[in-house]
Amino acid sequence: MLSSSRISGVFAASITPIKPNGEPDYSALPSYLDFLAQRGCQGALILGTTGEGPSFSVRERKKIYRSALEIRQKYSSFILLAGTGTPSLDETRQLTRYAFEIGMDGVLVLPPYYFRKITDEGLFAWFDQVIQKAVPRSGKLFYYHIPNMTGINLSIEFLHKLHDQYPDQFAGLKDSSSDVDFALRLGEQFGNELCVLTGQDRLFGIALRNHASGCITAGANLFSPWLSQVWEAHQKSTNSDELEKKIQKARLVMDQYSPASALIKAVIPTLFNLPNWQVRPPVLPLDQSQTQEAVQQLSYECGIQST
Repeated sequence: MLSSSRISGVFAASITPIKPNGEPDYSALPSYLDFLAQRGCQGALILGTTGEGPSFSVRERKKIYRSALEIRQKYSSFILLAGTGTPSLDETRQLTRYAFEIGMDGVLVLPPYYFRKITDEGLFAWFDQVIQKAVPRSGKLFYYHIPNMTGINLSIEFLHKLHDQYPDQFAGLKDSSSDVDFALRLGEQFGNELCVLTGQDRLFGIALRNHASGCITAGANLFSPWLSQVWEAHQKSTNSDELEKKIQKARLVMDQYSPASALIKAVIPTLFNLPNWQVRPPVLPLDQSQTQEAVQQLSYECGIQST
C-alpha cells in the first residue's frame, strides 16, 4: 500500500463492466483499467458513483475488487482505491477491511447517507468506528464528499477533528461538491496536510492551484489525456487555460446526459471501440438517439478521440 503523499495525479472514477444478463463482467475490468492506464491515468477508483457501487452486493463488490487487482500484473504501480461506503456500519467495515487485506492502496468511504440530518458528532462516531476496526495503521481512508447524492454536508471542523484523531489513517477526501468556495477553503485550511482529490473535472485547475493532490472523475474515462496534461502543466508551473476550457466544455456535455455511468457506457463503443456494457437498474441506458447525439457532441464538437 502506498503512502498518502504518493496518492496523487489523475484517477478515473471507473465504470463497472456489466454483462447483458445484469451480472458484473469481472474478467473485463482489468482490460478496461489497462485502457485507462494507457490514456494517462495513474490509478482508478473502483465502485464509486460512476462505478454504480451502491448497486452491488457485498459478495459482488469483493469479487470486483479482486478482479481489479489483475491490472497490477501489467502496471505494478497503478493505484487502486476501493469505494467501500454503505449506509451499514458493519458492511462498510467488512468491505474496508477486505480492501486492505487484498492490497488496495486506499478506500473511499461515503457517509451513512440514509440519515441525512446527522450531527458532526454522529458522523465522527461512525467514521471513528470504521477506522478503529477496519483501517490498518498503514491504511489510507478518504472521505467521499458528494452532498448532492448523500444529502450530507461536510464541515471543515469535522475534517479537522478526524485529521487530529487519525493523522495517518485519515488521508483526505474526494471533493465532489462542485463548490468552488469549499475547494478554496480546503486549500486555505489544510494546505498539503490533507490529500484532496477533486471529483469535478471543471474545477481541476482551480483545485490544483489550491493545494489539491489530483482528481478522481467520471470525465477521466473519456478525456484523461487532457486531465493528464493539466496535471503535468501544474507540476511545471505552466499555463493550462486552453486545456481547462476544453475540459469544461466536454464536462458540460457530459452533464446533459446524467448519470455519467450510462453516458460513458453508451459512447465508449463508438469513441474507443470498447464493448457495449450494460448499466444496472435503477440506472437506465441511453436510447439510440441520445447516444448518437452525445457521440456527435463529444467527438466532433469537443474533440474527444481514441489515442
